[in-house]
Amino acid sequence: MAKFWNFVLFQLGWFACIIGAANHQVFWPVVITLLYLTIHIARSNQPSLEMNLLLKAALYGVSADSLVSLSGFLIFEDAWPSSYLSPVWLWVLWALVASTINGSLSWLRGRPILAAVLGAIAGPMSYEAGIQMGAGAWGPQGQVGGLIFLAIIWGAAMPLFLYWDRVRVTLDKNQT
Repeated sequence: MAKFWNFVLFQLGWFACIIGAANHQVFWPVVITLLYLTIHIARSNQPSLEMNLLLKAALYGVSADSLVSLSGFLIFEDAWPSSYLSPVWLWVLWALVASTINGSLSWLRGRPILAAVLGAIAGPMSYEAGIQMGAGAWGPQGQVGGLIFLAIIWGAAMPLFLYWDRVRVTLDKNQT
């Protein structure tokens, strides 16, 4: 049942942040999603290690989305805190994705190729859905190039997050 709620709360956080960005009202969606992530971390078997995974994922996401934006593939709505970085609502979404690694996406453990394929398909489609909902737009470099760039980013992200989690689990076992 925990995996079900992890999936549902991920979807709610995603929709809240996307709709908030589309309407230039991201404060409450970000705060509420961060509250959920705080509860998620606190309920984890190893809270500090779970927080480490979420922070690494968020840093990966900030770097990747900032690169996509600066390369001219995407224009994000509500670009706070800086036009040179991806917006804060996307930072939260990357951490939210990482919160599914030990929840609704735990079935991907030991399946890095499947994780890469899933990431390469679902990641770009998520951005396309967000764009269709008004949270951003394709930049001057275009949609096709943007989707390819995002497929590469997300195709690498999912196996990487699983690897970071495997390292986390290994550390946890070594501590006991």
